[in-house]
Amino acid sequence: MTRIFPLPETAHHIVRQHLLQGGSAVDATVGNGHDTTFLAQLVGGRGTVFGFDVQLQAIHITAQLLQQRDLLHRVTLIHASHSLMDEHIPQAFHGQIQVIMFNLGYLPGGNKSFITRADSTLTAIEIACRLLTAQGIVTVLAYPGHVGGDEETLRLSRWCQQLDPRHFQVDTVLSYYLKPHAPRLFVIRKMN
Repeated sequence: MTRIFPLPETAHHIVRQHLLQGGSAVDATVGNGHDTTFLAQLVGGRGTVFGFDVQLQAIHITAQLLQQRDLLHRVTLIHASHSLMDEHIPQAFHGQIQVIMFNLGYLPGGNKSFITRADSTLTAIEIACRLLTAQGIVTVLAYPGHVGGDEETLRLSRWCQQLDPRHFQVDTVLSYYLKPHAPRLFVIRKMN
């Protein structure tokens, strides 16, 4: 484990090293659209990004942000749970995705009773690992400090520990703040 701050920027730094122009990526939790926009910029005009969220408000906010930056044509926004991403992403992209980003918790500025849940999150991350190309990565920014976040983060940590190290490498990056409820970043690399 390493300690670096701030974690969202750390995730972006790692993603930049793996996502190429013309590549494909998934934002599994579009939220306010910041990661979606970041991914759309990285893939360039020939790339593709799929964005998922269960909240229609998040889809609308993200679409507006992408439209303002002339990036909407690079992104397919899908109003559905990330646990169904393999059903919504065309088969031609299965095993070809370079980066999949998760930012767990609730929609900032939205209804805090709508949160990501451990069961659907773990299902989605398992599917994400299958959708990745070799050397692709999944980043998961987890926030144990909100209702349900402790359980989700703990179960995610345990799930990562059971991954076969011959096929996946997992790094956990802790927040600069040494608090038990501080966010943490999980980076899952598919080796082959």
